[in-house]
Amino acid sequence: MAEQHAHDSHCGIKHYTNTEMIVREDILKKAKELGELISTSDEVRIYQQAEKQVASHAHVQSLIQAIKKKQKEAVAFESFQNPEMVKKIEAEIDALQDELDGIPIVSQFKQSQEDINYLLQLVIKVIRDTVAEKITVEEGQVEQTGCG
Repeated sequence: MAEQHAHDSHCGIKHYTNTEMIVREDILKKAKELGELISTSDEVRIYQQAEKQVASHAHVQSLIQAIKKKQKEAVAFESFQNPEMVKKIEAEIDALQDELDGIPIVSQFKQSQEDINYLLQLVIKVIRDTVAEKITVEEGQVEQTGCG
C-alpha cells in the first residue's frame, strides 16, 4: 500500500513523523505572539543595549580579536605537535580572557545573556508543565503506552 501522511500505528492511533506533522495554525500564531512578547521584554532590551556597548568598545573589540588570533595560533601549534607552545599560548589566552571578563560592560553583557536564557528556559518549563497536566511528558517526549 502507498505511504500515507498519517500512518496507522500501534493501537489504531494515527502516527506522524516530524516532517509530516501539521501544527495547528492557532498554536503557531500564539507561539509567534509569545516570541514578540519576549522580544520586547526588559531582558531583551538590556541585552541589546549591552551588545551595542560591547560592539562599540574599542578595547573590548581589540581583546576579542587578540583572543581569536591566539586561538588560531594554538590550533596551528597543536597541528605541529608542539605542546609547550600550545600551553604558553593557552596561558596568554586565559590572561586576555581574564582582562576581558574584568571589564564591567562585558560582565553586564554576559549577565544579560544569562537572563534571556533563564527567561526562555522558564517559558519552556511553564509550557511543558502545562502540557504535562494533561498528558505524561518527560524531557519533551510523550510517553508511549501499550493498548489493553
